[in-house]
Amino acid sequence: MTSREKVNRALAHQAGPIPLDFGATAVTGMHVSIVAGLRDYYGLEPHPVKVSDPYQMLGVIEDDLAEVLGIDTIGVPTRMTMFGFPNEDWKEFTTPWGQRVLVAGRFEVKPATGGGLWMYPEGDTTVPPSGHMPAGGYFFDALIRQEGELDEEHLNPEDNCEEFGLLTEADCRYYEQAIAAASRSRRAVVATLGGLAFGDIAMVPAPGLKHPRGVRDVASWYMATAVSPDFIKAVFDYQLRIALRNLETFQRIAGDRIDVLFICGTDFGTQTSTFCSRETFAELYQPYYRAVNDWIHAHTGWKTFKHSCGAVAEFMPDFIESGFDIINPVQCSARGMDPVMLKERYGDRLTFWGAGVDTQKVLPFGTPEEVRRQTLERCEIFGRGGGFVFNTIHNVQAKTPIANLVAMFEAFREYHAGV
Repeated sequence: MTSREKVNRALAHQAGPIPLDFGATAVTGMHVSIVAGLRDYYGLEPHPVKVSDPYQMLGVIEDDLAEVLGIDTIGVPTRMTMFGFPNEDWKEFTTPWGQRVLVAGRFEVKPATGGGLWMYPEGDTTVPPSGHMPAGGYFFDALIRQEGELDEEHLNPEDNCEEFGLLTEADCRYYEQAIAAASRSRRAVVATLGGLAFGDIAMVPAPGLKHPRGVRDVASWYMATAVSPDFIKAVFDYQLRIALRNLETFQRIAGDRIDVLFICGTDFGTQTSTFCSRETFAELYQPYYRAVNDWIHAHTGWKTFKHSCGAVAEFMPDFIESGFDIINPVQCSARGMDPVMLKERYGDRLTFWGAGVDTQKVLPFGTPEEVRRQTLERCEIFGRGGGFVFNTIHNVQAKTPIANLVAMFEAFREYHAGV
């Protein structure tokens, strides 16, 4: 059984070995320092790790490390990064924590007032910065650059649509080459196409735009969903029209060479509650996600991937009704996210992608034995009858002990040796 067959068997909710993902998406990766630490631990060739996502400072997991770890997936990310420049023309950069890495040619930073680094949209240092890595930090935060006072009585939806455009010739060439290369790997191909995530709060500040217009403050956006729903719907209507045209183009490029399409990183939960009611989700978000998922399922065999952190157990029926096949990261530490309950109620209709180890407490601060126990427990719960792809609960963060990660991978192999 190839890795691709293993993943597709799990996605079809058929019993078998649990597939392993790390690095296929921007929410299932590892900090660049962790990638380097694992390469060193396993004695792989030492060289600077590429930064795949400068926003979160995630590292590229190359084929040699993927083979050592037994990873069954390979990602095809978007051509453009969150900061509006392409991942190409690599150059060396030394991080504030002293690691030599490779970054895109238009990755440009300057020392920030009060410490840390400023990051610039499109690598243009003549405009205000759009990201900030605090002193002592390991990734960037988006900066709020909402210009002027908002006239809440006369919001213009066009101001929040600047970032949504049709795929360019450069985008199409990139996807053709990247998908062709990934499909030769015998691993399951997980692609990301921008513009499909309606209301993703990480995108609202538009860190890739030099002078973003419209509602760009996170708090203002959340208020607009409550007091100006027609404005939000107008933005989503425009976004959907572009998304469906891009899906047609992307389908012609990808065909059956990809297995999963990452749709959405929009979070609907906090640690203890949801961001909105189910009624608001049904009225404001579900029609757009349903339209995207319906198009994909009508024209392709791809499975669709939904990410949402937090306490979203009550949204699981709505995610299913919206047409999503996969839910990630399955934050079992959040209120109501009991793993046994989730598997029993929804495991025949949703594939749980994540859930393997808690990245807030157990993985970074627990002992290797605690990591081992949780890994085995989650494999036992979620692995029954398929419908599970193992990953940590969101990205592995900087300063996570390598010994704990090794314990996780060893426990994952131990589980399969015993079944």
